[in-house]
Amino acid sequence: MKLTSQEIAEAVGAINQTTFPQDSMVTSVEFDTRNVGPGSLFVPLKGARDGHDFINNAFEAGAVLTLSEKPLSDGTPFILVEDTLLALQQLAHWYLNRVNPKVVGITGSNGKTTTKDMTAAVLATTYKTYKTQGNFNNQIGMPVTILHMPMDTEMLVLEMGMDRPGEIAALTEIATPDTAAITMIGESHIEFFGTRAKIAQAKMEIASGLASDGTLIVPSDEPLLRPLLDSVTQDIQMFGSTGNEAITATITRTTQAMTAFTTSKSETIEFEIPVLGTYNVSNALIAILIGSKYSVPVAEMKAALADFSLTKNRTEWFKTENDVAILSDVYNANPTAMRLVVDSFSEIPVSGDRVVVLGDMLELGDLSKELHESIAPHLLPEKIQTVCLYGEEMKALYEKIAPIYQEKIVYFNKSEREMLKKWLEKTLKSGDAILFKGSNGMKLNEFVENLLSL
Repeated sequence: MKLTSQEIAEAVGAINQTTFPQDSMVTSVEFDTRNVGPGSLFVPLKGARDGHDFINNAFEAGAVLTLSEKPLSDGTPFILVEDTLLALQQLAHWYLNRVNPKVVGITGSNGKTTTKDMTAAVLATTYKTYKTQGNFNNQIGMPVTILHMPMDTEMLVLEMGMDRPGEIAALTEIATPDTAAITMIGESHIEFFGTRAKIAQAKMEIASGLASDGTLIVPSDEPLLRPLLDSVTQDIQMFGSTGNEAITATITRTTQAMTAFTTSKSETIEFEIPVLGTYNVSNALIAILIGSKYSVPVAEMKAALADFSLTKNRTEWFKTENDVAILSDVYNANPTAMRLVVDSFSEIPVSGDRVVVLGDMLELGDLSKELHESIAPHLLPEKIQTVCLYGEEMKALYEKIAPIYQEKIVYFNKSEREMLKKWLEKTLKSGDAILFKGSNGMKLNEFVENLLSL
């Protein structure tokens, strides 16, 4: 990035025009002073702390310019705006138009990060590609992703997250994607929506900023989306397990660390992905559709999918010193995603026992008890030998399946974290495989890290 202060002022509609050097050069945009360096524009945002309180720190770290919602002292190079967050978003939109890559927007209740990683890998075989880093997918993170994009980027793959109605619409208006994809409709944040139907409506907001000649990719087997597609005038493509119009997959081989499949579009070509689960095959189908749209050769897509880099904490396999296989899927959880990963884990070959540690799924509101209990049919003693449930919300599932599992089920509340840690250390044996799945707030990753450190 190389932008002059005057270009930035014009992009954000600066109130002042004389309190900053017109030609000073900005080479990065940051909202966290820990990331500020020489040449940075600092954007002070209001949250638990007011970023304006750290403007001096930013200049000490090398910033050459700051945005501000209030006039600053003489000699401080600042651009005055009414709302620094809005200005950040305006600058991102302006910069996106300047670089002018093709934009792919990906949302969904589960799988959007993995789909982003797969799609970026596929596109990177043919184009200069940049993608959302980590989980920078909200009203702050997505604009920052855009502003960190190299100026020679040809393909930009953006993950779009939400927890309230209207948030996807705002993101898609900033990003104006050429291609948009919805991975699935689950129950994430249902506390704020009430029903899955309303979640589907919120996810469909991604079409509101879609280019008029763009493409919308949706799951064919999600009935809640069907009536919402009637108002979409752009090209619609589908993936899933049903529908003549959809690309479908047939799984041919699977191991702990790999799933192989063919597609209805290329039945003689076997793709491999280095992750477990039919749900990840669905994510790969999205990447294949997007790669096909942008004329990526099938051979290149196959190679990319076989070796793509997965964002941390998404369906990662580890092995302990005493030969216990760990499947860590601990970044987030909703009932649909938990059911899918438990089903896939139930089928992996193991020499010992299959063990699951399931933590609370958060933000389910009044439906929490019912949705936690909905995991019960997917926990079968002949498939999953030992069940460990952790957190206050998981008590409902424990009470439902305890009579079935008897001595092969344990429950720990959040205050018994150390007890759970010790239980894991003494229970697991060589040849076992263990799944950790729960919302990020349950910090199951710390149990994974402890087992790996033993």
